[in-house]
Order: sequence, then structure tokens, then C-alpha cells
Amino acid sequence: MRLQCRRATAPRDAAAPCRARGRCEILPRKRFPVGPGVRMQKRMGEAVARVARRVNDTVENKSDSLDLAECKLMTFPVGIYKAVRSVADGIHRITLANNELKALASRFVTTFSQLRELNLEGNYLHRLPEEVGSLPHLRAINLSRNRFQHFPEPLAAVGALETIELEENEIADVPVELLAAMRSLRRLNLRANPLRADLRALARPLGPVELLVSPEGPQPAPRAEPGLSR
Repeated sequence: MRLQCRRATAPRDAAAPCRARGRCEILPRKRFPVGPGVRMQKRMGEAVARVARRVNDTVENKSDSLDLAECKLMTFPVGIYKAVRSVADGIHRITLANNELKALASRFVTTFSQLRELNLEGNYLHRLPEEVGSLPHLRAINLSRNRFQHFPEPLAAVGALETIELEENEIADVPVELLAAMRSLRRLNLRANPLRADLRALARPLGPVELLVSPEGPQPAPRAEPGLSR
């Protein structure tokens, strides 16, 4: 503990004799402002700890889901592949929503080959690896609020796929023939995309598919990547 004597000009140790006869007071330690770099390091450290905790929970409980949403991930951590190796085939649902992913590696698809649901909403993805088409059990994928300018065609090869969410991307055109050939597809959400006007009449050729599009008019501006202005 540090004491400041009313009559002294420098701090002294608590055990030293005082000539002020008890008129010393405890002064609070000075607090120095924390810079943005320190705050960023703290947030990144918290994100790393959050990822480790969630991965451990999935492995220890042999859970069928892995939730890594809002973990500030720019890439999928390669260390996770080894950590979940013993339970990867039992993981059927993964959410990576609201991170900063710009790409999805082929290794991710081959590691989690038994996926039923994949949530990648709120990232910066513009394409999917071709290996996505080899996911035999994938029923639902959420790609809303990303950076897709074209319909991700690897999805057309997923025979079990029932639901595709592509709201708030930058898609202007869609491959009608490929969509019509997706026998399991029941819902395609293309709201808030700059679709061509003639594509808004797709409901009839797509048969049983529930096609969701926005009315004509201005669409939301795409999100800017971190550190960039549009």
C-alpha cells in the first residue's frame, strides 16, 4: 500500500515513520487510459477463450452441434479439426453466424461430412467450395447477409437440401434450370437481392418451391468489410 503525506511531496512506504502525526491519507492509484490496441487484444483473447470453451463442450458432451457464432473468426481455426476428430461424424449442426469469414475451406466440408444444418449467416463469403456438393445429409443452409453475387452452384448437387437462405446478398441472376432439378428443395429465400425483374416470376417453373423475393425497389446496401468503406 502506498501513502501520501499531506506535508510530503513524494510517496513513502507504509512502514516508514511519519512526521505528520497521523495526518496521512490513502490516495487512489493513478489510472492510465487504455489504448485501442490493448482493448482489441483483450477482445481477441476473450474470443479465443470462447471458441476453446465451446469446442470443449461439444467434445466432452459428444454433442451433435457446434456453436461458434459471434467469435470474431476470420478463418476456421485449423486446431479445431484435431480437437473434434473423435466426434466429427456425430456433429450434425454447425453455426458460424456473425463472424468475419471470407472463405470456407474444403477441409471443413470433408471433416464435417455428416452435417444436416449449416448456418453461415452474417459473414463475408462470396463462394462455396465444390466439396459442399458431396454433403449427402445437408438439409438446410443459411447464407444470408454475405457477399454472394451469384447463386452458389455447388448447392445444386446436394440431393437432400430442402432450405436455402440467401437473403441480403448481391445476387442478380439465378440458374432456373439447376433449381428446378433440385427435387428436395422446398424453400429458397432471395429477399433483399438485386434480382432482375423477370426473375421475380420464377414461382411457376420452380413448382413446389417456396420462393421468397422482395418487391421491386431499392435494396439494402451490402455490408462493408472491416476496415473498408464503400
